[in-house]
Amino acid sequence: MSHIILFDGDCHFCNQSVQFIIKRDKKGRYTFASLQSEVGQTLLTTYGVPKETDSLVLIKNNRYYLESSAVLHICRHLTGLWKLLTICLVIPPAMRNSIYRVMAKNRYRWFGKRKSCQLFTEEMRERFLDL
Repeated sequence: MSHIILFDGDCHFCNQSVQFIIKRDKKGRYTFASLQSEVGQTLLTTYGVPKETDSLVLIKNNRYYLESSAVLHICRHLTGLWKLLTICLVIPPAMRNSIYRVMAKNRYRWFGKRKSCQLFTEEMRERFLDL
């Protein structure tokens, strides 16, 4: 359980992103929990993630990554050409995160909120820490 992704469980785009990651994480490296869940809140506290965090969080090797850094570190382990995005880590975080924050700020307006719970296969359920 060294690669944990915490995401906004209410955000449709975030949930679709989790599905995207699962499909391309052939080795099953990532496990998931929503930020709003008890497990998610415990992990935020355990790893010292700021309480006001409303961002995708990657916990990897006892360290956390936020915003664009989390996304790019996740891409490193996905199948396909997504690995190439890690080259963007050379761009200063302030520049990368400004783009990320525009998406994050507008995610509910652009993509909506979830209105129902998603049904998971047993294999997918094993990847979630809060189900």
